[in-house]
Amino acid sequence: MTASFTVNASEMAKAWQLKTQSGEIISLEQYANKPVILHFWATWCPYCKKLQPTLVALQKKYQAQGVELISISFNEDEGALPQDEIHRRGYSFLTAVKGEDVARRYGVRGTPTTFFINRKNEIIWKTSSSDKADPRFELALQEIIKK
Repeated sequence: MTASFTVNASEMAKAWQLKTQSGEIISLEQYANKPVILHFWATWCPYCKKLQPTLVALQKKYQAQGVELISISFNEDEGALPQDEIHRRGYSFLTAVKGEDVARRYGVRGTPTTFFINRKNEIIWKTSSSDKADPRFELALQEIIKK
């Protein structure tokens, strides 16, 4: 069985700037000309927890091609510490916090929502899937690493 992947890159990723849990400023602009997996999530979301190992594995597999995995935490419970939670899960990717406004600008309605953004800042694929077996995750990665 072969999977097909249709590229519909008519939408550009919107610029954003947020802070991390430690107060460091991060922005999409820092990742200009790099393929980016942009993952919207929340610490309480069981589907995010299910999907994150897949995203981390894909980023590692394609890190030589410059793939960056960054996340934006939003809609959190009071006192949540998203970066601590990422580390507790055994990961090191960076997460921005208090991303409600950015989530709205990107049309994110729930968690997880993940965007695959190519080097030209075009959104290649947006998904709310947490199905680790979905072949479109790998196909989207192959698409965003193209020069």
